[in-house]
Amino acid sequence: MSKYDSYFLMKAPEVPDYVQEKLSYFDKGAELECKEIGDGNLNYVFRVKDGKSGKSIIVKQAGEALRISADMHISTDRGRIEAKILGIQEMYAPGLVPKVYLYDGVMCAMIMEDMTGHTMMRTGLINHEIYPLFADHVTTFMVNSLLRTTDVVMGHKEKKELVKSFINPDLCEISEDLVYSEPFIDYNHRNNVFLPNQDFVREELYEDQALHLEAAKLKFEFMNHAQSLIHGDLHTGSVFINKEHTFIFDPEFAFFGPMGYDIGNVIANIFFAWCNGDAVISDEEKKAEFCTWCLQTISDVVDLFIEKYNKVFDEYATDRMAKVPGFKEWYLEQILSDTAGVAGLESIRRIVGMANVIDITTIPDEAKRTRAERIVITLAKKYIMNRETFRCGADYLTAIKEAVGKYQS
Repeated sequence: MSKYDSYFLMKAPEVPDYVQEKLSYFDKGAELECKEIGDGNLNYVFRVKDGKSGKSIIVKQAGEALRISADMHISTDRGRIEAKILGIQEMYAPGLVPKVYLYDGVMCAMIMEDMTGHTMMRTGLINHEIYPLFADHVTTFMVNSLLRTTDVVMGHKEKKELVKSFINPDLCEISEDLVYSEPFIDYNHRNNVFLPNQDFVREELYEDQALHLEAAKLKFEFMNHAQSLIHGDLHTGSVFINKEHTFIFDPEFAFFGPMGYDIGNVIANIFFAWCNGDAVISDEEKKAEFCTWCLQTISDVVDLFIEKYNKVFDEYATDRMAKVPGFKEWYLEQILSDTAGVAGLESIRRIVGMANVIDITTIPDEAKRTRAERIVITLAKKYIMNRETFRCGADYLTAIKEAVGKYQS
């Protein structure tokens, strides 16, 4: 009988023994060391490494409560969902997600490829690193993993079976609360609002009833539009990257929802990096280089997505009615509207919600952070209130220029 026959939350010293029992990855006499490396809010992530060979592997275990709040309990079934979706994403976007070696339903733990030679993208962006291939890689990932899991491409019965398998109520509830509700109506009193912007947030967010209506529409779109198998949390903390390659991971929020949710998250988080660079980089030449790359990346994510969408749609669409002239364009317009709306929602919730981003919170100058937050909120409202007008990368650049211009330092 094994100690791992019933669930418990592992500590780092226990993980090497667990790996050796569950997987023939390391040699019998391997000198294994383990370190907890996770900094997320949901899970416990460990790297196990052999001091002799240098081989390493990752173990990710789902806890029963959120690390940011012991009062928030969620199902450990999210680990199964994550392991399964990584397999599906590997099938549609090979090489862009880490390989899963084992999922253990008892310990709610996954053993997976260690993404050595890569850096968490948010960390790299905080250090103002530029990743020239990111827009190309992430759009390849999104178009293939998203469009090819819609009814446009996938057999309808097969898709419905997957929808059942990926029902993810606990983590969807987190998104419904933290992204779509609390940033606008702080009914749980969990929002984190930067003191110099309290009055601004109250006036621009809490008291704007027209904004609340649009957020409500987007919330019910999120809850009821089982369009595609989305990642569900595709921010720069869910990307490991270097100059040549990109890994996308951490999809425990996955479920069948609107495609634009993933695309909008990417756009919003790249703009957070722009805000940090604009506020922190003192060398004007370096600032211009980094901030220009951020803006170009936002534009490229939109335009490359559209370009690849058209190609994948034409190649893989199976539904007869989806091939009716004009449908492809109509379907894309829906996706692009959702994308802009979610870019706004993600922007707002990361400024005032429960889970802020270090791109903004680490800006040391109070006045510059205040300005950055106001730019983000102003821009986000434009995305949400005018989401039907964002149809290409240039539309985003125009809106960004207007928002930044309003708060010239």
